[in-house]
Amino acid sequence: MTRLLLLAALLGGFTPLSAPAQTVVPPIPAVAAPFADEIAAFEAADKMAMPAPGGVLFLGSSSIRFWSTLVEDFPGVPVINRGFGGSLIADSLRYFDRIVLPYAPRTIVFYAGDNDIAAGRLPEQVLADFHALVVRVRAKLPETRILFIAIKPSIQRWAMVDRIREANRLVQAYAATSPTLGFIDIFPAMLGPDSKPRPDLLRADGLHMTPAGYAIWRGAVAPYLKP
Repeated sequence: MTRLLLLAALLGGFTPLSAPAQTVVPPIPAVAAPFADEIAAFEAADKMAMPAPGGVLFLGSSSIRFWSTLVEDFPGVPVINRGFGGSLIADSLRYFDRIVLPYAPRTIVFYAGDNDIAAGRLPEQVLADFHALVVRVRAKLPETRILFIAIKPSIQRWAMVDRIREANRLVQAYAATSPTLGFIDIFPAMLGPDSKPRPDLLRADGLHMTPAGYAIWRGAVAPYLKP
């Protein structure tokens, strides 16, 4: 009962098209902001070559940042990589006007929540933060589709797996409420016969992925990016 009350309080009775007034994140000076250098680098790249509107924006934390083969993995798809390592869901919301809105993407492929759970945030808070991002997208880019890649299993964070599973379950249920939301469940494919994370899919740190891990993600995401 306590968790249900917490979830209700966090979401405030949300619907997929809730008003954006509840989700305002106060701007902070760029010099004081977390990830200021990364965001500035994205803006510098845009000044050199601004992506055309209507592309597919890959947004989120280091699992997006390190996906260096996006162009090769999705030939013919105008992909944009705006992953910044260590970020939480709230960071993508904080920088929405700088690293989402300028591209007017037709689709956002989003991966975050991994660091949120590691930082001690509850599954209900992961859902609430993702909902806040969805509300912002709906307000500014109402035609944009948002795809949430499930929080992956990893050796380094296996002790947190129960919270990861619950966060995934909550987000998947939320995504089912709207045709412009999607949940890409890569979790089962990243487990071995022992129902634990496959070591071959992860780097030596037990957290970030090898090319074999990204191959699983590519196969899972590709059907969603067909014209």
